[in-house]
This record gives sequence, structure tokens and C-alpha cells, in this order.
Amino acid sequence: MNGFPFAIVGFDLDGTLLDTLGDLAAAVNHTLGLMDRAPLAEAAVRPMIGRGAKHMLEEGLRASGGVPDGAVERLYPELLDFYEAHIAVHSRPFPGVIAALDRLGALGVRTAVVTNKAEHLARLLLGEYDLADRMATIIGGDTLGVRKPSPEPIHAMIERCGGGRAAFVGDSIYDVMAAKNAGVPSVAVSFGFLDRPASELGADHVIDHFDELVPLLETL
Repeated sequence: MNGFPFAIVGFDLDGTLLDTLGDLAAAVNHTLGLMDRAPLAEAAVRPMIGRGAKHMLEEGLRASGGVPDGAVERLYPELLDFYEAHIAVHSRPFPGVIAALDRLGALGVRTAVVTNKAEHLARLLLGEYDLADRMATIIGGDTLGVRKPSPEPIHAMIERCGGGRAAFVGDSIYDVMAAKNAGVPSVAVSFGFLDRPASELGADHVIDHFDELVPLLETL
């Protein structure tokens, strides 16, 4: 471990490792189009991300004219099918992600993803950018039957990675709460899909670029 203070570093996916806003907004707008509704701007979709696709769809319906009875359950499969088929059209790793993962790997740190996205979609998306094999484990919103802000996905991450001191990096209140509930240090990124300033998330630390992550963790 070369004296590095963490054995495990976990990451949220959407808005943390990858900028997926364009593809998520496209999926929402495709689904809204099935109801003859006007598309939403990406800026409007941004704060809807973080609690899973079904929540995002419900919020998209609410923002575009209301949520008819049964619409979420009826349209949810349509959204998932479209998103899976167009999962990596606009999405990209945030600047500095690859270098940070390279550095952590060189230090012997086990990295993991804990996301509220369905596990099979998370694996598909990470695979598109050759990131899946870098992760010791990938835990989705449907993997355990509970999701962030529950601490259970973080606990499972630590167990699956073989135990040891862990930190968690994310962009939402759900990430911060999950980390705090699990008793691990939390790092918020200021460039994610925030519904409030990163300084108001209650994270232990905030970074503005992934270049700052490893130097920060080295001090903790």
C-alpha cells in the first residue's frame, strides 16, 4: 500500500466518474415524446439524477405536465430500453478520472462503484469506457434490495473488496449520507449533478477536479 491511508476508494457513477447527463436527458425526453410532451432542457434533468431511473422519470413527468396514474410503471421499461441502446452516445469520463484511477491502482488501492443505477446498466456503461475491469466490485441500486442513502451498499463494497479503511466519492446528498451512515469519509465533487452547492452537501471534503483526489486522500 506504500503507506497510503486507504485500502478502498468507492465512487458513485453518474455525475462522479462519468458525465452521463446528455444520454440520461435523451432517455427522459424520448419517453416524454411518447406522451407527446415537449423535451426538457438538460439543465432541468440534471437535478433529477441520483436516485435511480424510475425517480428520474417520475420527476421528468412532473416537470413536463404532471404524473398520470400508472404512467411511471408503463413508461419505465420504455425509458430503460432506450437508455440501454444509447448508453454511451454523449457520456464521457470527467477530466482527471483515468489518471486518478491509474494512480490509485499503482498504490494498490482497490476501487469500486456504488451507484443507484441498475447494476447491469452500470456494468454496461463502465465497460464502454474500459472501466469495469478496474473495479473490484460494482454495486447497483438493485444489487442488494437497498440503495443509497442506506449504508448497506457501502458496507457491502468494503466486504467485497476484502475489508480495510475506505473512502467514498460522490456528487449527491445520497452519496454523502450513505458514506456518513456507513462511517467512512466522504468526498464530494463540485462538478457533478448537484441540486445544491457542493459545500452544502455535508461532505467531509470537496474537490473541484479529480487531480485533487489522491493528494487529498493522502492527508486523511
